[in-house]
Amino acid sequence: MSTAPIDYLLSRRSVKFVQAPAPSDADLARILQAGMSAPDHGKLQPWRFKLIRGEAIARLMELVFAASERAGRPVAAEKIASNRAWLGKVPLLIALACRIDHSNTKIPEHERMLAVGAAVTNMLNAAHMLGYGAYWSTGLGTYVDEVNEALGFDGLDYRFLGYLAMGTPVRASEPAVRPDHKAFVSEWTGE
Repeated sequence: MSTAPIDYLLSRRSVKFVQAPAPSDADLARILQAGMSAPDHGKLQPWRFKLIRGEAIARLMELVFAASERAGRPVAAEKIASNRAWLGKVPLLIALACRIDHSNTKIPEHERMLAVGAAVTNMLNAAHMLGYGAYWSTGLGTYVDEVNEALGFDGLDYRFLGYLAMGTPVRASEPAVRPDHKAFVSEWTGE
C-alpha cells in the first residue's frame, strides 16, 4: 500500500473480524486524539467514548442479550452464537455517544451528531493508517434503553450511536469496490 495520506483514505474499509492485539496505549491515544480533530460547530465537543476491553466485553454481551429480552426484543439463538464468536476475539470495543447540551439552543442536535460521526470517521481512518482494523456496529443493544443506561448514556442527555470494534485484522482484506463519485455529484449554477 502506498503511504500517501490520500491513499490511506481511499483504501480504508470496515474490518469486522479482528483479534488481539488491540492498539497499544500510545496508538489508542493517537486514534482517540484523531477524533478530537473533527469539525465541531460551536466547539461543543459532543463526542463521548467508553472503552470496553477483555472480560468486560463478555459481560456487555450478556447484559445486551438479557436487556433485549426484557425490552421485548429477544435476540435469536443463532445471533447470540454469532455475536459470541465474533466478539470473543475482539480485544477492544469503544462505545460511541453524542452528548446533548440542553443549555445550548443555538446549535441543533443534528449538527452535534454530525460532529460525532466526523470524530468516529477520523478514528476509523487513524486506526487504518496505524495498521489496525475497525468496524462501526449499531447492533448489540444500541437501541435498548437499559443497555444505553448501563453504559452511562441515558436517552435524555446522550444519543448512543453504537460501537467501534477494533484490533488486528484476522486476515488481509480485499480492496473495497467503491462507486464512482461522478454518479453522486452534480453542479448547481444558479440559473
